[in-house]
Amino acid sequence: MTFLVVAAVGTYLLEPRFINRLNILNLLRNFSFLLLPALAQMVVMTTGGFDLSVGAMVAISSVLTATVMLYLSSFASDMPVAVSLTALAACLLAGGLVGLVNGVLIAVWKLSPFMVTLATASMITGTTLYYTQGIPIYGVLQQFSDGVGRGQIGGIPVVVVITLAVTVCLVVMQRQTAFGRHLYAVGSDFRSARLSGVGTIRTTIAAYMISSTLAAITGYLMTARLGSGQGTIGATLALETIAAAVIGGVSLRGGVGRAELVAVAALFLAVTNNAMNLLKIDSRFQTLMLGVILIAALWIERSLMRKK
Repeated sequence: MTFLVVAAVGTYLLEPRFINRLNILNLLRNFSFLLLPALAQMVVMTTGGFDLSVGAMVAISSVLTATVMLYLSSFASDMPVAVSLTALAACLLAGGLVGLVNGVLIAVWKLSPFMVTLATASMITGTTLYYTQGIPIYGVLQQFSDGVGRGQIGGIPVVVVITLAVTVCLVVMQRQTAFGRHLYAVGSDFRSARLSGVGTIRTTIAAYMISSTLAAITGYLMTARLGSGQGTIGATLALETIAAAVIGGVSLRGGVGRAELVAVAALFLAVTNNAMNLLKIDSRFQTLMLGVILIAALWIERSLMRKK
């Protein structure tokens, strides 16, 4: 929280346009598009794993959303809500399927989470680029873009409202449900959790399914904002989500992680990126800064572990 306040105040002092209403709205939307996949990463990291396929899942969900809308709008253009919900259902199905594959390979076959999700990301990216040839897919319903991508509820962007609702659900899950406690148990000590009667395989598979599903929702919402299906988005999301999770206190060893702290960390990263954009700092330097921030977060985590 301290870093967030310092970043916000420092940015305002250097560039007063930071508190401009349009900039704040843009900042909040970008924050949402980072927070959802960061929460996805948090869920699997809590179990002691990683999900490097979140960025690829966002991209293929974006393409899938636009493709479904393009096809259905040819004969159901007068039913925008039904078309939008069908596209969402397709994204959720794809996300659940990818998460199921990742979870089975990791929990049942005992393969490395790093290598499995890296391979999955490579296959999804290859499939997406082959289908789109790197060209955006148009055909997204205007009502969808206006209502979700640019829409507001009480002055707050719709995507922010959806993201905060998901965050609240995850907070409740972590603190109030048996499944949330099982996630922590699996990440803290897999063997002890199994001996205590926790369904370790079932919990791990569910964690990866939740992760991919949240990434799919992110792609769906980003399509509403962009107005087209983009197969090239999400390339750096794996690194960004891990950074947000680690800065938010999620342990790389598993067993530790709180959704509300990840939200604060994601907002900090969004403010930092927004500040560099306002100050017209080269985008390549922004990528460098993300790496520096991640290393600093890892060093802080290491220091705290030594103290404990």
